[in-house]
Amino acid sequence: MINNNRTRRTRKGFTLIELLVVVLILGILTAIALPAYLSSVQASRQGAANTNARALATAVQAKAINTGAYDTTLTDYNTDMGGAIPNNPCTGTTTGYTIAATATTATVTASNGTNCGTWTPMTFSLAL
Repeated sequence: MINNNRTRRTRKGFTLIELLVVVLILGILTAIALPAYLSSVQASRQGAANTNARALATAVQAKAINTGAYDTTLTDYNTDMGGAIPNNPCTGTTTGYTIAATATTATVTASNGTNCGTWTPMTFSLAL
């Protein structure tokens, strides 16, 4: 006669199959979320680069109004920009902006860089 009243040993923990299923689900969620995250990071860097270029264009215009001519030397705007030119998040440098000028007009553009993917930066046109 078999004794059916034996106490069963309860096991605590997860089986290998359960752990593999959880890892698989996490992998699928990561594969779905990562591209969206990376594209939003690039979009925010592009927006910050354009915003910084716009602030630089304002400083260029203000200085040109005071002096009567556009200055294309980027480092001359450190004081006007609060002590330092802001970093261009697409290039990772403070020299990631271009100022092109003639006697009465100027343009300010952020450089493309490698951190922002393929995009066309905004060009801010100025006139005296």
